[in-house]
Amino acid sequence: MKRIAYTASALALTIAAPAIAQTSSNQAASKPNSGAEQVDEIVVTATRRSERLQDVPLSVTAFSQAELTKKGIVNYEGIARETPGVVLNRASDNNVRFTVRGISTNGWGAGLQTTTTIYLDELPLTTIGNTVTLDPNLYDVQRVEFLRGPQGTLFGSGSLSGALRVLTKSPDLTGYDSSALADIGYTPDSEGWRQRYNAMVNLPLVKDELALRLVGFYRDEDGYVDNLGTGVNNSNKLKNWGGRGILLWKPNDRLSVRVLASYEDSNPKDSALTSPNLGDLKRYSTVPDQYTSKTQVYNGTVEYQFDGARLTSSSTYSVADSLFNVDLAGTFALAVPFYLFDSFTSKTFVQEARLASDAGGKFDWVAGGFYLHRDTDLNGENRSNAAFLTARKLTGLPGATFSKFGSDTRTYELAGFGELTYHLTDKLSAAAGLRYGKYGGEVDTYAGFNSAYFTYALLNLSGPLALTPNAPATTKYPSASKASWKASLTYKPSRDLTTYATVSTGYRTPVYNARAGSVSTVTPSDLIIPSGAGSDNLTNYEVGLKGRFLDGRLTAALAAYYIDWKNIQVQANRQSDSIQFATNVGRATSKGIEAEVSFTPVKGVLLGVNGSLNDAKVTELTTSEATISGAVDGSRLASPHVQGSFFGTFSYDLQGGAQGFTSFQVQHVGSFPNGFPNTPGKAGTQSPLYGFTDRYTYVNLQTGARFGRTTVTVYGENLGNSRATTYIHPEAFVYSRFAVLRPRTFGIRVGYNL
Repeated sequence: MKRIAYTASALALTIAAPAIAQTSSNQAASKPNSGAEQVDEIVVTATRRSERLQDVPLSVTAFSQAELTKKGIVNYEGIARETPGVVLNRASDNNVRFTVRGISTNGWGAGLQTTTTIYLDELPLTTIGNTVTLDPNLYDVQRVEFLRGPQGTLFGSGSLSGALRVLTKSPDLTGYDSSALADIGYTPDSEGWRQRYNAMVNLPLVKDELALRLVGFYRDEDGYVDNLGTGVNNSNKLKNWGGRGILLWKPNDRLSVRVLASYEDSNPKDSALTSPNLGDLKRYSTVPDQYTSKTQVYNGTVEYQFDGARLTSSSTYSVADSLFNVDLAGTFALAVPFYLFDSFTSKTFVQEARLASDAGGKFDWVAGGFYLHRDTDLNGENRSNAAFLTARKLTGLPGATFSKFGSDTRTYELAGFGELTYHLTDKLSAAAGLRYGKYGGEVDTYAGFNSAYFTYALLNLSGPLALTPNAPATTKYPSASKASWKASLTYKPSRDLTTYATVSTGYRTPVYNARAGSVSTVTPSDLIIPSGAGSDNLTNYEVGLKGRFLDGRLTAALAAYYIDWKNIQVQANRQSDSIQFATNVGRATSKGIEAEVSFTPVKGVLLGVNGSLNDAKVTELTTSEATISGAVDGSRLASPHVQGSFFGTFSYDLQGGAQGFTSFQVQHVGSFPNGFPNTPGKAGTQSPLYGFTDRYTYVNLQTGARFGRTTVTVYGENLGNSRATTYIHPEAFVYSRFAVLRPRTFGIRVGYNL
């Protein structure tokens, strides 16, 4: 910690936060390059009420649409690099997981609930760590908010370490509006093009009462990785299209009704994971690895302003049709064909109702209820290929399928929550929050079959393969209840300075093992597979400061935290036969510092750096826990020690009334491990899969001009052409396991009315 404390002293003097992220005024949003002399204030809803970011007593980084557009941020990747304390583990589009403040044992989390919740408006997108998670298009959004630290009180069990909120923009009742953005980019190293098109139109149907907002988008992006197995160059191509419509009815000052319908078809053609031993930007699989999502979202939100309080009722229904198709031949070093073809449909219903008091009284409060029901219908097949079956003289299979399975899993969450703030004086406030949730579900397993394919293939046997049927079954998960809470003190000596101290808790829901009760056929005295993993427990201790100085030209947000994480949920392996199962192990701590500051030294110049320092490691572990999990006492968790971003924007006048601008971002991410150092189930044996990502620096540059309502921007991304490894897959099932940065890319963006 001495190194962290020393570095933090210097960091606090120089760090700055995303500049436009602090901007919320209409003027700044419509003219992001106007070079205002102070950083305007932003209003967020991180506490389920509208508040200045300056006043919120927790760590929040917010992004306006203006900043997303200027920096070319279209998905989670750009958000992660601009947010202190956050890294993105990304194997492919729609195959992503966030790590916040070091709370992750690896970047994959197979079979476990994610530690960071992603919300699209009121819909939680994330479930477990190795399923498809939509990476939604970020155009015409009101705001993106990244809340760091446990957010279970208001956002549920999955927000163990934080919550990312993507909030779409509501219709404007006052008049017609429209916008458009086209982005054409070129990657010389792969000779690949990318095209991104977005448009919005706002239609007032009844002035000041009823309006419709329509948004459409289309992306066609060549990949940059060649798949030597399929013979496809730039195989990780992406096609993404969709749109949404939002109808807003506000008949009077008290009542508003908002109805949303959206659709997004995200179709990555292959994974972006590479194999460095095959050469630069090369991967190997004999079929493309696909993580596709066709997502429909329908939402109705009713708000009513009572005297003294505002009621919000939000009902959301979504349908996500996804593919999770992966070449798993890496399991056997490519010696035996092994393909997983999963298709599943997930239907989710979410209902939340909350009542929030108006500000200005002695007490501020919010109280509400939450219900989620998710029904996931899975159909899966394990396949070989015809050429291998013919060569080995293996017969008896329906086509190349050697195993078939399916299930219908129904889970629910029911919770009540509330927060109360008491203003002891006009400067000192105390707050407390509580959420109590109940969870449960059941799964129907469909009739399917298995075969001895692996035994025959590995022992070089031939002949007919018998199909062993699996009988259908129903398993009811025992329900579980859990509470999370937080308490804080906030001291505001002036409107421009907020200090706070917070204690907050978080947890994940229990995980149930499909092979519970299994006894090893190799060593019967070995561990019996437990029923599952119970909830883990996390307590976050945090102090922070937020201030505006020099007449608003300087803003600062500093936070220091200490996290105690107990009964950590992990995927482990039994020692005798390597069967994988979920369980709880040991204890870990994460301690660190985050800082965001922005500065406008003179008119037209905006400078900043955001950064974080983190030390996250295992602190308690029994011998048996170390054996089954691969962890060792003192081993690092999967997060970098150092991360930060330095950026600037320079605005200037051009001839003819045009406004010019130039901006840059220099982002740095430190190296971190991809998991625990030892092989699960093999005591003291270092894992051949263990590795560290690269430490890297990523540089972007944009310059352009605004001519009336039209903005033209020329940009360069990854100007250093770094090939840094940003993620290493922690399992051997896939042969290509290393994610790298997209090579240097140049392009032009043309925007209208942005």
